[in-house]
Amino acid sequence: MAAGNYLPTAELTASGRPVLYPGEIESSLLSSVDLLSEENPNFPHLKSGLLILTNHRLLWLPNSTPVSSPTPVHIPLSAVSHIFSLKKSIKSVFSTPRIRFQVSVTSEGRVDEKGLRSIVIALVLRGKSDPEAFLGKFWEALKVRAWEEIKVGASGAEAGSSSGSRSGEGSLALRMPVVGVAGILRKEQEMWESTDKSLQDAFQDLNALMSKAKEMVMLAEKMRLKLLAGSNNQATGAAEDELGTKEEMQDWLLSVGIASPVTKESAGALYHQQLSRQLADFVRIPLERAGGTINLIDVYCLFNRARGTELISPDDLLQACSLWEKFDVPVMLRKFDSGVMVIQNKAHSDDEVFARIRSLVTKPDALQSGVSASDAAMTLGVAPAMAKEYLLTAEGKGLLCRDISPDGFRFYINLFQDINSDDVYLVRDYSIYAAWISTNSISR
Repeated sequence: MAAGNYLPTAELTASGRPVLYPGEIESSLLSSVDLLSEENPNFPHLKSGLLILTNHRLLWLPNSTPVSSPTPVHIPLSAVSHIFSLKKSIKSVFSTPRIRFQVSVTSEGRVDEKGLRSIVIALVLRGKSDPEAFLGKFWEALKVRAWEEIKVGASGAEAGSSSGSRSGEGSLALRMPVVGVAGILRKEQEMWESTDKSLQDAFQDLNALMSKAKEMVMLAEKMRLKLLAGSNNQATGAAEDELGTKEEMQDWLLSVGIASPVTKESAGALYHQQLSRQLADFVRIPLERAGGTINLIDVYCLFNRARGTELISPDDLLQACSLWEKFDVPVMLRKFDSGVMVIQNKAHSDDEVFARIRSLVTKPDALQSGVSASDAAMTLGVAPAMAKEYLLTAEGKGLLCRDISPDGFRFYINLFQDINSDDVYLVRDYSIYAAWISTNSISR
């Protein structure tokens, strides 16, 4: 029986990472986890997958991505009614740890928070993990009930406005005169009430700030999904008019950052694998802006900026990029002959870059004085350092020749391909060599 008939399907990104809900944050990841129901034989037995615990869901993802692999699914924490404690006995020491919890299901057996009956689901932890630590995070996520915070925040704002109106009415009431001991006690009571009101106002402002932050994260998530959809479908003019231009949306996304960055605390031994997948999703937009190639140093700065306080080291970034060879992701790490490393799309072709370089160096001014890395950078829309790498690569392909002077490198079109070794004075019509002779003759 297909897993989708019993469990909601989870949506994945191009790199295999789960698409998170607005405000959803990952708290723990476990590898080699089986998901099954011991009391329902018809319930699918999902074997050896990646389990991700967030503050909204339990996600189970298959380790491989062939057509025959199971469908990624999730269990909403709102459907979990009870979590059982771990069984501690001599037998459990030598057996595979199992975490059991109770979920609500419909009459057809599908997991749903509005289900009228319940079943027990077991997680079999076959990999290296700490069951008690995971169980504690599971309990904490169920206790916090983050999926209800938006509703609670809205009701709290209404309650705050009503309490503010009541306090305003109380301020208009007549005050009793301060006389004797009773007056002193009344004054002390008023002072405590004033202090308590100040604290309540401060916390209301803090709650309002947190609520606005959540709204910003939700807005960023909507813009990200819209931007990714716009890159696949160009007919989104009306929708882009509502949210602004594509460049503005990209700037907003870079400023807001990643809502749930992968950390060593949450991912554990899977840290570099999940960091690699998250990085592959992140660089998609910067790569589009940079024309398909971006310097590794620039990616390091942009990625750490988006992660906020959860910074990564250069070694972590390099290791995450090197893992792309094992994953089916649309990006790759490339190292030029000079040692400069860049990230580029797999669909990016050097032939297109070489064609633009050839068009640049065959212009009359370039035929006479050549081009520099800065000239190529303006044409290619990349940094001068990367433009220089492309020019050196084109030289290695025989397209260009290099001239080194005190002013730096100058690159010229390779005329030796048009010169006949048997007759060096022969000039073919409409050749680059003929254009070069004509340009230099006019300049004299």
